Amino acid sequence: MTAKFFEKLSNNYLELLEDKDVFNVIIKIGEAPNDKVFQAHSAILKYQSLYFHNELKIADKDENNIKTINLKKISIQQFEIIIKYIYGGIALLENLDASFIFELMFVACELILEELVKYLEIFLIESNAHWLRLHFVRIHQKSFQNDKLLKLQEWCNDILVKYPSKILNPKSLHLFKKMHWFR
Repeated sequence: MTAKFFEKLSNNYLELLEDKDVFNVIIKIGEAPNDKVFQAHSAILKYQSLYFHNELKIADKDENNIKTINLKKISIQQFEIIIKYIYGGIALLENLDASFIFELMFVACELILEELVKYLEIFLIESNAHWLRLHFVRIHQKSFQNDKLLKLQEWCNDILVKYPSKILNPKSLHLFKKMHWFR
């Protein structure tokens, strides 16, 4: 019999994230004046994310043996969710609007956090289908630009098959034409 104590382990790693004494990576998020520095640990980052694994390979160490990674296109709020996922295996999505979660999914894609991407896809489909339908053209366009979003692409295709007259109306056709669908 195997006992699994993931909650305690998760809490320990989240405490490690808050420990300002032991770190060897600085992650700079955003651009001034909306920027923030996060302290992290290369061993955790590189095993949780292929993106960080690759970035840490090429990042130079400073005189204190610390590597720096710059992520200017990610918001502080997005990265706070990402880093808690990386360290603690948790994603706190309460009180976040669907648009934010949708954009967070693309950040997770960029950082090659496949498990989180799949979770966010399913969360959006199951908990925010109304929002997805209201923004269908945007959702369709962006999801088909990323080969990792297979669940969302499947959802879009199902919606097109089930409700073609609601989706393919004169207003949406104009938007689809802008996306170069009908050339």
